[in-house]
Amino acid sequence: MLNFLTAGESHGRALVGILEGFPKGVRVSEDFINKELERRQSGFGRGPRMKIEKDQVEILSGLRGGKTLGSPIAFLIRNKDAQIEPFLEDNLPPLTVPRPAHTDLPGALKYQDKDIRNILERASARETALRVVAGAICKQLLKEFKIEILSHVVGLGKRVLPKKSLTIEEIRKRIRGSLLNCIDRKKEKEMIAQIKKAQTQGDTLGGIIEVVIEGLSPGLGSFMGWKDRLDARLSYALVSIPAVKGVEFGLGFDYAKLRGSQAHDEIFYSKRKGFYYKTNNAGGILGGLSTSQPIVIRIAMKPIATLKEPLSSVDLITHKKKKAPPIRSDVTAVVACGVIAEAMSAFIIAQALLEKFSSDTLSELKKSYNSYLKTLKNF
Repeated sequence: MLNFLTAGESHGRALVGILEGFPKGVRVSEDFINKELERRQSGFGRGPRMKIEKDQVEILSGLRGGKTLGSPIAFLIRNKDAQIEPFLEDNLPPLTVPRPAHTDLPGALKYQDKDIRNILERASARETALRVVAGAICKQLLKEFKIEILSHVVGLGKRVLPKKSLTIEEIRKRIRGSLLNCIDRKKEKEMIAQIKKAQTQGDTLGGIIEVVIEGLSPGLGSFMGWKDRLDARLSYALVSIPAVKGVEFGLGFDYAKLRGSQAHDEIFYSKRKGFYYKTNNAGGILGGLSTSQPIVIRIAMKPIATLKEPLSSVDLITHKKKKAPPIRSDVTAVVACGVIAEAMSAFIIAQALLEKFSSDTLSELKKSYNSYLKTLKNF
């Protein structure tokens, strides 16, 4: 089964990842992975660390001559801002005041550690750089099957775009040159103004990101077990991204406002198209299975927990009221969140693809996949 593991601390020597269960014979571009890492560090509202770190992947194993071997793919990203070592003592003072809305306090209580630095180093969103690497490798597998994934920002603060059905190609054209990966330049200006205002006030902002997945065959996922449903697995993966607090598919919560006769996607048939839908309110998934329609997901990202003008907290040592520490952070990272969401979606779709068309090599995988498509045409 396709799986990946990450290790490393935010200010340790490096971040390390292993992707296992990946088929043999997939050509992998290191340049593409690094461009995805660059995308993760982009977007208006990012903080100073993005200028310090310029993430570059180092593939350690699992490839030969640019192609996957079928063995575990090991990779690392070195931290330029390294401050802690596995064996050497450092001079970093202990952090004893937890930040509201962060992992600091529940992590300190769980591990019985009053130096929060030991919690935040691993809980940091810095770990998501490894997810982008794993996702970028999976994207290159999905490309072999003409499956594409793209995200764009549809909301920031109180500025939210209405739901609109767009293809990936249309989204790609509209976000070209955008500072926030937003299809609406007028709304984007309003969003940027919000970011600038929040920055001057030492505050942070969250937002809403839409992820679109195109090119899927019907039948990925399963309804046989609750944890095998494709929408459940995508939700699990996306909510695992730090700061993501909500996920919806298609109409999402707007489904509750409509009658079934208004909301459900009717089914049609033609000899040329086969079975098809004229609408996609379900967001490309029914009963835990892909429908062949684009999968459309929206995720809600909360405002970043670390503030320059911090909120009230309590010192873990003295139990006295104290302001949370003003640790360096972004004003918003909605663009980065979208890139990470793409990566996590790519991993889950690749995982589902390999489960349905189980093969050790890309060539065998394609044979199985093409055979399935032929049966669908004759259904």
